[in-house]
Amino acid sequence: MKKKVLATLLTAAMLATTLVGCGGGASEGGVAPADDGAAAEAPAADSGSDDGAADDGAAADEAAAEEEIPTSTFGDPNGTHMEMWTFVELHGQHYGNMVEIWNEQNPDRTIEITCTTYPYADMHTKLLTSLTAGTGAPDICDVELGQFPNVVSGLDTWLLPLDDYAAPYMATMVKARMDTYAGSDGHYYGAPYHVGAFVMYYNVAAMSEAMGLSQDEVISKIDSVVTWDDYAALGQEYVSAIATEGKYWTSVDTGGVDWQWIAMAEYGDDWTGGFTDKANVQLDSVKKMCTMEQEWLNSGLAQVSPDGHVDLEAGFQNILDHNIVSFPKAMWYMSRFTNYMPEEKGNWYIAKCPVFEAGQPCSVGVGGTGTVVAQQSENKELAAEFLCWAKMSEEGEQLIWDNLGFDVCNTVLWNDDAFAHDDNNQYNAFFINYPYDVLYEIKDEIGKISCVAISPTINEQMCNVTLNDMFENGVDVEEALQTAQDVVDLEQ
Repeated sequence: MKKKVLATLLTAAMLATTLVGCGGGASEGGVAPADDGAAAEAPAADSGSDDGAADDGAAADEAAAEEEIPTSTFGDPNGTHMEMWTFVELHGQHYGNMVEIWNEQNPDRTIEITCTTYPYADMHTKLLTSLTAGTGAPDICDVELGQFPNVVSGLDTWLLPLDDYAAPYMATMVKARMDTYAGSDGHYYGAPYHVGAFVMYYNVAAMSEAMGLSQDEVISKIDSVVTWDDYAALGQEYVSAIATEGKYWTSVDTGGVDWQWIAMAEYGDDWTGGFTDKANVQLDSVKKMCTMEQEWLNSGLAQVSPDGHVDLEAGFQNILDHNIVSFPKAMWYMSRFTNYMPEEKGNWYIAKCPVFEAGQPCSVGVGGTGTVVAQQSENKELAAEFLCWAKMSEEGEQLIWDNLGFDVCNTVLWNDDAFAHDDNNQYNAFFINYPYDVLYEIKDEIGKISCVAISPTINEQMCNVTLNDMFENGVDVEEALQTAQDVVDLEQ
């Protein structure tokens, strides 16, 4: 029975990799776009060979691969030792920085931590295997959102609930983001790196040049946008002014469901159904967004995003070429500008997303990595205390913002002038306005879309079939979503 459960989970883990690059994966700042924090390659299947020489060769290859795995040890060699796994080396460096601060503040409870960075698929498969087997798991481990449903399925049998350790910070944490890493029993099992709040990015410099307006005049127009109708009207003004083939207001995605998540958040919907209800991709909110996107494509207001979405090399180039001048994306996309489009410094303005109806909430937290503590850990209480402090305290959030460029979850910092308006911070310096001014404005408007067992099926269907049918092939929205629902229903 245990082998059957493990096989099912590993199959789910491979399927969940489809979330990567599909609007619901590990998309985060500070990570190379080629893998977006998560290489989408599934683990290779066992060949089943009984050949001893082949096994020896495989073992040698595995040993060589292990030698190439980045591993760093931080902290006090005489302190409590912990193992930490991640799939993003920068995340490991964050814990290395935090353990040094912890040891200074806690000389009687010092820690030494070894951070190992595995390839995305390998790490998640290795983690699931060790959790199922009841042995071999690290004390602390990053889990990408698309993989979280598999890992949290073991609840407190596999993972340590973090409720008590997060309690000192909960009054000022973004609850929607914490809820993303809750299990079906309501306990929190993952500590977040960021909110991942959706905002709109506008190229004010390009708009100013095309429209013959000053920067302040363009910003005034942007700030006047409330609804999607307002947004489209401003876009039409821009497209008419530039009147150049190949220049658009925005792009719509075929390889990501960002736009659909925004629509659901505005209406308080969730197509996954959460832990209790059936999944439904035929929500009115989803239909309204998809219909609007089709209309924009047909009118020349929008293009289909090159390679499916803006978070790939072709997307960066499209932005650099000023083929689009506005788009919605999570705040972690700021690091894409600083890392891959540095020449755009000073051109871009961040604003809140438009809504269908005035008064609706305008954002949702997406993507992300939750960090868990294994029940197997011999020092799980200390590991959990350290983890929550490293990711939720003001000290931890400061380093997450400075080094990773994430919109931190502890709202106590959002209107702290020394934090939010520090001109030495590269993200504050890059954009026309201060990002946290926008985040603070939408503080109470950040929704949540669940990531549960059915999520990979929904995302695979939407990103591989449905969005392409609607936006590339012109299939009617109702028809395309009905086909998607039929596929989802087979998995429920």
